[in-house]
Amino acid sequence: MSRFDAIFKAYDVRGTVPDQFDDEMAGAIGAAFAAFVRSEDPSVSRVLVARDMRPSGEGMVAAFSQGVVSQGLDVVDLGLGSTDLLYYAAGWMDAPGAMFTASHNPAQYNGIKFCLSGARPVGEDSGLVQIRDAAAAGVAPASEPGIVRHQDVLAEFAAHVRSFVDLESLRPLKVVADTANGMGGLVVPAVFDALPFDLEVMYPELDGTFPNHPADPIQPENQRDLMARVLEVGADVGLAFDGDADRVFLVDELGVGLSGSTTTAILADAILKQHPGGKVVHNLICSKAVPEVVVEAGGEPIRSRVGHSFIKQVMAETGAVFGGEHSAHYYFADNFRADSGLIAAVLVLEQLCIKGVPLSELRKPYERYAASGEINTVVPDPAEVIDRVADVYAALPQDRLDGLTVDGGDWWFNLRPSNTEPLLRLNLEAATPAEVDAKVAEVKAAFGL
Repeated sequence: MSRFDAIFKAYDVRGTVPDQFDDEMAGAIGAAFAAFVRSEDPSVSRVLVARDMRPSGEGMVAAFSQGVVSQGLDVVDLGLGSTDLLYYAAGWMDAPGAMFTASHNPAQYNGIKFCLSGARPVGEDSGLVQIRDAAAAGVAPASEPGIVRHQDVLAEFAAHVRSFVDLESLRPLKVVADTANGMGGLVVPAVFDALPFDLEVMYPELDGTFPNHPADPIQPENQRDLMARVLEVGADVGLAFDGDADRVFLVDELGVGLSGSTTTAILADAILKQHPGGKVVHNLICSKAVPEVVVEAGGEPIRSRVGHSFIKQVMAETGAVFGGEHSAHYYFADNFRADSGLIAAVLVLEQLCIKGVPLSELRKPYERYAASGEINTVVPDPAEVIDRVADVYAALPQDRLDGLTVDGGDWWFNLRPSNTEPLLRLNLEAATPAEVDAKVAEVKAAFGL
């Protein structure tokens, strides 16, 4: 077992710096990634690289870049950027890319998200294992090294995001964005500068030590400052971005947050008006309201495993126009099937302008059930517990697309093992909060612990 085994996950590379992940390893991964993309497509001549604001990023990018050029490929260093900026560049420039970020993880972490030319995903089943093994073994250098050059694509990216909305339909709205000292502090103002919104950015300074609160908006406590500020200034909407700004959670004018499922349903409804009969991918822990809304809007819902590489793969295979995850990743066919928190944000703002109602009203038709949120439980043997629960609910329809999903008719749950820890993730939905609480207790009792 090599050092690289600990940091290569299902969808990306991630670890604490420098004990798990250091510059030397970044260099080895750079050489391995270059060799992999060249083996996939011998015509590839360059690799795009960007980074978030973490202090360790600059040194890691430099080391990674030297690994890439050692294989005879050039590096285009995009500098500081969000993950969706890197994906956009990989699509627009038709080149593979590497984004140095640990997303929502604490300051001591760093990592890499990879994509192929056209922003196609790289995951456990589509290259990460080969890259890991080559990095551990070492890759011999090419006879002629490549070069590193720098390019700024922020203006092009911002224009691309704005292209998703009809600028004539927009009207002045007060928007507060909490970028949590993450990359939203760079990309959000660049997009909003040319829009008719009154934007206030909270914690805009790029600071990878996260001095104000963690850049992890899926945790409700990290949205508290935003909720309070929305109420304080009478904003129409609040936007909470994660550290690499590829995810966004919304807060309405009453200071109440929307789930990723609700935002997915709002976006699906709007996009299907532009693409009648289109297919929409949703992961299997999204609210049951999402496929219902898709059907009502004349679209075709397609259920997927959790995770960006699976969503993008299913979108490519089916020609889907949109994809959404409960974790607030939103994927757009016209964005090279890549996810973007900023595109999602401007599209919801466009809907507010078109419909002329506050977000607290806009959201209502899309919120039909009560949800448990993700409940994590440490268990000694996740596979054994899943089998035990499946036996308890053997009389109900169930599947194993991703963990165990059981459909109780007016309630359902999914139980998935973590990729990295000995724990199970439970998501459950029912008609009312009281029923959710009762069913969660029932399912946890079935764990038999």
